[in-house]
Amino acid sequence: MNNEYLNQIIRERRSIFPSQYNDKPVTKEFIKILLENANWAPTHRLTEPWRFKVVQGEAKDRLGTFLSDTYTDITPDDKFSPFKAKKIKDKCNASSTIVAICMQRDLKERVPEWEEVAATAMAVQNMWLTCTVNKVGCYWSSPALIKFAGEFFEFEEGERCLGFLYLGNYDSEGDLTSKRNSIDEKVQWLG
Repeated sequence: MNNEYLNQIIRERRSIFPSQYNDKPVTKEFIKILLENANWAPTHRLTEPWRFKVVQGEAKDRLGTFLSDTYTDITPDDKFSPFKAKKIKDKCNASSTIVAICMQRDLKERVPEWEEVAATAMAVQNMWLTCTVNKVGCYWSSPALIKFAGEFFEFEEGERCLGFLYLGNYDSEGDLTSKRNSIDEKVQWLG
């Protein structure tokens, strides 16, 4: 592998939002590669805590309705936004596929929970980099509504949802520039 290419992919990784997706579906073959790459994330004691639920077609529409209705049900009238309720549903409709990012807690609790959350996040980073290389848009969202995901999905004991990875093809990259403050501001060298 070319080291410069790896550096470029890491630095070009961006959130591509559902409003930017076109109607071209993300293929099942690509999703299988995406999930296989996620499966190779680091995992302490090989707990492999990541779990994924691939939501497409009618299930995707049901998820959008469920999330929008849940938002409507739990939001006090003085804080309710019809725009937000519609936006929740629109995000689901605009996506080709939604992957529910879940974590299965090691029932023996052999490692701290934060390590399993971190391992799941690394699996998502593998997915994100795979999308970047393949010019597939993705966006990880962790709305407060994920705490109600157990009412939509069937979870195993110790499993919970950490968010949704929205996927879709997109036409134009447009301005995907980003910036980071210098790493020198974030590192102390000891020696």
